Amino acid sequence: MTRSKERHPFSGFRARLKRKADELKAYVATVFLCLKSRDTPWFAKVLAGITVAYALSPIDLIPDFIPVLGFLDDVLLLPMLIALTMRLIPGEVWARCREEARSIWADGWPKKWRYALPTAAVWLLVLAVIARIIFFR
Repeated sequence: MTRSKERHPFSGFRARLKRKADELKAYVATVFLCLKSRDTPWFAKVLAGITVAYALSPIDLIPDFIPVLGFLDDVLLLPMLIALTMRLIPGEVWARCREEARSIWADGWPKKWRYALPTAAVWLLVLAVIARIIFFR
């Protein structure tokens, strides 16, 4: 077998990992849409808000620069939060929001990406306050 036809040992793993990451992205969008839905119970909205905030937050429970452990929270905690949130949301609400989430990511970027701007503004404000406390006492 020539070198060009050899399969890289991790090529299947990378493809599965990319597929799972795309699914996770779609689940986070679905949870966000369920959070906005009037048909979602209040306790599910609280957990959905925590899930979306954690997914979008640049701050992790365990920092990513810690080898292996840093990625465990992304690999384990976020899917567990999504699974728990899914259990609390009524099935018909989840199905409706799931279909809407598929259309959001149809072109690769969400159509309403500007909704992320308030989250970015809050984090910039937090960083500015921290910088002021550290550097301008």
